[in-house]
Amino acid sequence: MSFKFAFISTLKEKRFWIWAIVGIIIYLIPVVIRYATGSIIIPFLNWPGYWIDHFIPGNLSEKIIVNMFFPGATGAVTGEIFIQYYRKQNLTLKAKYLSRFAGAMLFVSAWSLFQLIGYQFEIYMSFSPGSNLFESYFVYPLNYVIAACSILTPTIVGALKNLIQKMR
Repeated sequence: MSFKFAFISTLKEKRFWIWAIVGIIIYLIPVVIRYATGSIIIPFLNWPGYWIDHFIPGNLSEKIIVNMFFPGATGAVTGEIFIQYYRKQNLTLKAKYLSRFAGAMLFVSAWSLFQLIGYQFEIYMSFSPGSNLFESYFVYPLNYVIAACSILTPTIVGALKNLIQKMR
């Protein structure tokens, strides 16, 4: 039960890197679309289209889709792998989902801290005056709710992968 062994082993795990890289790419797709089009609004991802109080952003559908992969599922998979190496045994179903939950919460906390620091610098998008590049701290509670639900994302993706392989 060594923290150092579990940490290094997690970083060597192929599954960790796949989820991290794919999660970051999924997170960056809307960013690239915004800069390519010069508009903060992405029509098919901009539901409901207006902010509900300060806590529900106008691009809620985008936020759910993106955050279910990064930082949510990326953190969940990292937590699962780390705890499996830390315990040096296969995880029970309960331990698997608890470790995913802990990993997702840790990643969303780190990401929220990064967003908060960036938000404080007040870096605005050049094509949309008044739009901070980083998230407002009002949406952080929503990020935690999405991260809590994202512990199921690896299971759903795995089931879809198996279904597609069976169809071949």
